Amino acid sequence: MSHKLELPDGYIDLPAGKIAAVQTFLEMRERPMPRADMLPASTSLRRVASPDADWYLALFHKIGDEYLWFSRLVMTRDELHAVINDPNEEIYVVEQSASEEGLLELDFRTPGECEIAYLGLTAKLVGAGIGRWLMNRAIELAWAKPIGRFWVHTCSLDHPNALEFYRRSGFTPYTRKIEIGDDPRLTGLVPREAAPQIPLL
Repeated sequence: MSHKLELPDGYIDLPAGKIAAVQTFLEMRERPMPRADMLPASTSLRRVASPDADWYLALFHKIGDEYLWFSRLVMTRDELHAVINDPNEEIYVVEQSASEEGLLELDFRTPGECEIAYLGLTAKLVGAGIGRWLMNRAIELAWAKPIGRFWVHTCSLDHPNALEFYRRSGFTPYTRKIEIGDDPRLTGLVPREAAPQIPLL
């Protein structure tokens, strides 16, 4: 839920148990020139038709717990099933040596647009050049459809290089928002030991 507030300059106290993140929204209005990439051996991208909610959540946790991803975790199973099985939602898994190590989720539910709902890799693949390869595939898949806008948002809890990665990929920032929510480690949605770089308060 989004609210427009007149916020004063300075610090704002957060209640214990809450986390806050600065969300940066980025977009591209035309397909960019592809960046050079190289597919590592034994790595592939596979679309998952009719994904099972339990399978999806296991991969979501495997990638997202480190960054406190929680938006899918607060959904009921019926809500989650409806989203990930929507005919205009495309789910892809990055596989390396038969192990599932990455997620790409493209949301075409708004006519003429595509959102990167999720793009992430497990820690073992970060820094190996697979992120660039995966983004190139995302750009190809998105612009293969009749869209005029491709967009994404990233937050200050994500990997520290995420924002610059999206900018290098051809996205332009256009707005910022502050998101406040319950710390998912305290509500039991993710393990308490997840994301040790973010203090538990």
